[in-house]
Amino acid sequence: MQDLAERFAPLLCVEALRVESALEGIRVQAVIRWRGNQTFRETSVASVELLLPRGAKKTNQDPKTKNYLETRLDVLAQEVVDRIGEEYGLKYIKLILNGKTLSADQRLDVQSVRNHSKVMVLKVSDTEWKQQQSEEEEKTKSQSESLQRTEKGFQILSERDGSEDTSPFLEIADQRGNPLNIPHQEKKALILAMGFHEKGRSLMKKKQFDNALSHLLQADQQFSKCGSALLSSVDNFAVLQLDIVWSYRALEALSCLEDGKLRLLRAEDAFLKVYGEQQQRLRMIKGNSGREEVLFLRLYLLQSLLSYLDGNDAQARQQLSKVEVLFARLSLDSEKMSQLVSLGFSEREARLGLRATQGDIQEAVTHITSQREEREELQQRERQRRRRRSEVVSTLTELGFSRRDASKALQLADGDVDAAYQILLDSKAAESNNNSELSPEAADQLLYMGFERSVSETALALTGGNVQEAIQLLLDHQGVLPPDMMPPPPSPLSPPSSSPDEEEPSTSSSTADSELVSEVLEDLSRHEEDYLDLTLEEENELIQTMKRYLSRTHPV
Repeated sequence: MQDLAERFAPLLCVEALRVESALEGIRVQAVIRWRGNQTFRETSVASVELLLPRGAKKTNQDPKTKNYLETRLDVLAQEVVDRIGEEYGLKYIKLILNGKTLSADQRLDVQSVRNHSKVMVLKVSDTEWKQQQSEEEEKTKSQSESLQRTEKGFQILSERDGSEDTSPFLEIADQRGNPLNIPHQEKKALILAMGFHEKGRSLMKKKQFDNALSHLLQADQQFSKCGSALLSSVDNFAVLQLDIVWSYRALEALSCLEDGKLRLLRAEDAFLKVYGEQQQRLRMIKGNSGREEVLFLRLYLLQSLLSYLDGNDAQARQQLSKVEVLFARLSLDSEKMSQLVSLGFSEREARLGLRATQGDIQEAVTHITSQREEREELQQRERQRRRRRSEVVSTLTELGFSRRDASKALQLADGDVDAAYQILLDSKAAESNNNSELSPEAADQLLYMGFERSVSETALALTGGNVQEAIQLLLDHQGVLPPDMMPPPPSPLSPPSSSPDEEEPSTSSSTADSELVSEVLEDLSRHEEDYLDLTLEEENELIQTMKRYLSRTHPV
């Protein structure tokens, strides 16, 4: 070391002792770095250099001594902030890496912190700290309110059944547009699940992945309330799993790696059940599988990414090769796209049409035209169904029933006019019995004799309020009336209005509810295949990233 110092001192025009001291410093840092690398390889504990603010050094510490923090990189930045604050007596601080403030709620490795990284520690004033806290609270509050409004809006829609002619409602239909008969509770859960999913997808398009993820996870909870038979017949659940993992990727949420792998397994299993192993069910229903292939591209791409992050490069390459085959097949000729658009078709129709026909432009025109005709036919059938329904409701209204009750009865009777009329008559009879005047004193007399209140009130109603006859009736039946003498169960209808034109106000028609419903309906796609309309731009970026990752570990 001394020989080197004497050799370079004349060249540097400085004293040999100063050169020797500098060389010793370089040697010490090299040893520290070597030991740090060895420790990191063996224990995954990294050594991070801290650039502390002035006055934050420990007592009696040499000002020239560097400060290091040993930590794993898979911990949240907040944990490191707490450790630094406690160790160096700093109250409010933030960490800066390469000019960027580290987010407290994200892991260090996700934010590019590496072994031997230099992190600047800055003091934060009370005012700035309070502002940060206020912004975080506002963000959380806004997210919570969005979830609540979405849930409330779709709850209102899930309770509507079309009995109110002027109010929008949702109907669950199959891929041919035919309404599905689903139990009320399951239908309610399915509408909420699909509603949260649509809201989440809307936020994903706006790149608001943090807020989107919270809505997608709520959708997942609602789907768990649906029967397995229902989930195995639709692809909504599988698509949701893909969207959740895609959001994990966008947020670089590596802590969700294990959950992501489980969700991709669920998605793949669900696709097999819904589409068939060779997608034969899909071809039988839609005639082709070209449009749905984008879902498998995204599935294989995410599987490749998670395999790479899990250290399984061979599996990552295998899945990526599948992705590249699909990507080549699904990438569209820009000239063909332009030709279809010039014919008056939308870009979405052009994309879906070309993928459905493997890029054949003539077949794509035929396919898109056919799709338009089918959609128009469905809409025409729905308009006819509503018109016929309105005519029947008007007929029942002319018989003296309120329009609202007539609509509700028709809904309960599945469109059967005679059955609806009987429901209305039963409701009117039940209401008449319920409204009959009973003397409280008469009921008390029967209660005093040991009869139950419900049976006593029924006996009095059957005997027109005559106490003696009611007592005799109960004695004849030993205090228990037979089922055929009991009143009919409460009607699901509201009490009939005094005139057909009088309608009782309902919460569903309130201004607040109308605003909520309008708000959530804005997020619903007007095209049933919107979830298949992927430009593949984001997918292409990830493909290129994966190729770079894998080329580093196994150069070609």
